[in-house]
Amino acid sequence: MSLFNRAVSVTELSWFWIALLATAAPLAGSLIALPCWLKSQPLLGNIAGSAVIFGSALVLIIRESVEIDRITRGCLDAGYTCFATPSAFARYAIYAFIALFEVFALFTVSLSVEQKIRRRGYDPEWR
Repeated sequence: MSLFNRAVSVTELSWFWIALLATAAPLAGSLIALPCWLKSQPLLGNIAGSAVIFGSALVLIIRESVEIDRITRGCLDAGYTCFATPSAFARYAIYAFIALFEVFALFTVSLSVEQKIRRRGYDPEWR
C-alpha cells in the first residue's frame, strides 16, 4: 500500500462496513428474534435480537480501531504523523448509534408482532 493510499484511507469512513451494519445486522437480529416472538416470548426475542445487533456493532468498532491503529502505525513507521479524520470516537459513535436505532426498530416491530399474536385468539368482530 503506498503512502498516498494510507493517508486517504485514514481520512475516509468505512462505508462498506457501515452499510453492512445498517443492512445485515437488523436482518440477522430479526431472524433470530422472530422464532422467539412467535412462541410468545417477546422479551427473549428482543434480548436475542439486540445481542446480535449490538454484538455486530461491537465487532465492527473493534475492526475499525484495529484498522486505524494499523494505518497510524504505518504512518509513524514511514516517518510522519497522520490522524484519523473524523476522529476515532466519531467513527465508533456512528456504529453505536446505528446499532441503537436498529434496536429501537427491533423493539417497535416486536410490539406489532406481539399485538398481532395477542389479537389472533379473538373473533374478528371483537377485534
